[in-house]
Amino acid sequence: MPEVKLSHPEKVLFPEDGITKADLAEYYGSVAEVMLPHVRDRPLNLWRWNQGIGGRLVVQQDIPKGAPDWVQRVETPRRKGGSIEHVLCQDADTLRWLANQNCITPHVWSARRDRLDRPDHIVFDFDPEAGSDFSLVREGALLAGEALRELGLEPFAMVTGSKGIHVIAPIKRTREAPWVRERAGEIGVEIAGRSPDTLTTEWRKEKRDGKILVDTARNTYGQTVVAPYAVRAIAGAPVATPLVWEELSDAKLSARSWTLRTVAARLEEKGDPWADMSGHAGTLPG
Repeated sequence: MPEVKLSHPEKVLFPEDGITKADLAEYYGSVAEVMLPHVRDRPLNLWRWNQGIGGRLVVQQDIPKGAPDWVQRVETPRRKGGSIEHVLCQDADTLRWLANQNCITPHVWSARRDRLDRPDHIVFDFDPEAGSDFSLVREGALLAGEALRELGLEPFAMVTGSKGIHVIAPIKRTREAPWVRERAGEIGVEIAGRSPDTLTTEWRKEKRDGKILVDTARNTYGQTVVAPYAVRAIAGAPVATPLVWEELSDAKLSARSWTLRTVAARLEEKGDPWADMSGHAGTLPG
């Protein structure tokens, strides 16, 4: 496999922080060991900022033209016919190559290439309004954990690096995506009902009354979530960071607690809290 050579490595992607394309590629190379198990074999959507984070976002599903042959890919059927050829990120070189494509934030499917229609985890995205009290987001995530444990599932949490928290439970691949999506919606209503003053499943912002959305739409076939350890296109370069579950009780926790420049120290201290996630896959009850 050839060494990834960066074009314009000096290009500044984060103007306020002086973070360049070379810095981004170096970061992804440094976290590859912990990140790859969570993205390998999953179709990617590439969130690219070709002019840096102050420029236009391009969300690209299909593999970029001119991609080298060693970048693996998978053909994914569209729900309405046809197909898309997605990138697969199987190794550290592909992570660096994605950085060279100005892909700051890769997003991943909840299913793997061999069973694209059967998710291996269920996702609840706690998506607050701007300026919301993050303690309420943490409380919502903890309630989700309670509900999932009652169903015999093991919850895992991640601060998104943007505004909220994802709560994810690994599941056995026995159900097709539409069933999982419907079941997730029912569980989301149950979670919101445990704190109706602060949580909602109302999709339209004007009807939320400032409450935190329990978003279950990410469980739809072909939808994606931010990849663990992905950098967000926000000043400071915050990182989507998996948590030790007990950290949800830490009043100092925020959605942007770790950044491209600080997550390495965390990994050195705690390792990857999601390292054994797949071993906890449970059966999603109907």
